[in-house]
Amino acid sequence: MRTEPPKRDDIRREQRKADTRFYTLLAFLIVSSVASLFAACLFGRLSIPTAGVVQSILVGLRLVEDSSVDPTWHSVVFNIRFSRVCLSMMVGMGLAVAGAAFQGILRNPLADPFTIGVSTGAAFGASLAIFLGLGSATFIGLSMLPLASLAGALVALFTVIALARVDGQLRRDTMVLAGIVVATFLSALISLVKSLDEESVASIVFWVMGSFQGRGWIHVGFALPYTIAGLILVGAYSRELDLLSLGDTQARQLGVDVNRVRYRILVGASLLTAAAVSVSGVIGFVGLVVPHLIRMSMGAEHRRLMILSGFLGMIALTWSDVAARTLLPEGEELPVGVVTALLGGPFFCLLLKGKKEIGAID
Repeated sequence: MRTEPPKRDDIRREQRKADTRFYTLLAFLIVSSVASLFAACLFGRLSIPTAGVVQSILVGLRLVEDSSVDPTWHSVVFNIRFSRVCLSMMVGMGLAVAGAAFQGILRNPLADPFTIGVSTGAAFGASLAIFLGLGSATFIGLSMLPLASLAGALVALFTVIALARVDGQLRRDTMVLAGIVVATFLSALISLVKSLDEESVASIVFWVMGSFQGRGWIHVGFALPYTIAGLILVGAYSRELDLLSLGDTQARQLGVDVNRVRYRILVGASLLTAAAVSVSGVIGFVGLVVPHLIRMSMGAEHRRLMILSGFLGMIALTWSDVAARTLLPEGEELPVGVVTALLGGPFFCLLLKGKKEIGAID
């Protein structure tokens, strides 16, 4: 018995429904992001009224001029809390978009920004800097740790690319294997560094677990150019990423230069990961869980998937950081990577439990 092809009107109707869902969810996430930008600044050891928080932010952004703002409030809100919220939003967006890109290019729903060893490279760079006593050193006002971790991430990336090239082609299965090899080797080197200098163990472990403690506007400025470059690279090839999900042969038949596109998306997603890890340490599960949530509700069209994942990643990491700095008494902080793992791990298990089968993205 033949199945009739869908009618053109039915296709248009479904497309309109998909468009409505996308723009509705996008509007909701944008409003939630803006609200979170202000609301997250309300939390901290120093109690500041809502009006004082909003006033301090507006004055800091030079949107209004008001000399009556309490200088202490302004310093705490704008220079400490607001800068930290902006950084956590940028990192959350970068990790979520990178996760969507990696899952698409590797055609593996379990891929995340750390699959190919970029985060481990960043962790090794920071660990080596701490071991060499450069943790407190500064360059143009910035700690050497972000610089060292960014360098380590880029070295790991190009090592994986060199190992993954087979007959001049980047193969997705080889990339995963190369990433595992590089990550395992660098993890061993991190363990070696910790064993050689026991005094640095606490600093290395705290950094590797991820935190925004002590971060400020200078870290936002450091990571911003790399984040923008990564978003542009990945976003420019979102359509090609849809075609790559059909398979290399089909993508070539549709005119895609598979090797060049895969290389550029890989570099863009790795730049996003490297920029995030260099200023925050290793924060897991954001790039794994967030794209899954969006894909479940919106499908796998990568342009929309990455846009929505970026906004949801911003919100998720911002409030994870709020929990990290407010859950413990007396002002102690949890590493935000611990919070995302405690929340994301069980949640992702529920996602897996709800699916009959997890396979490659086809």
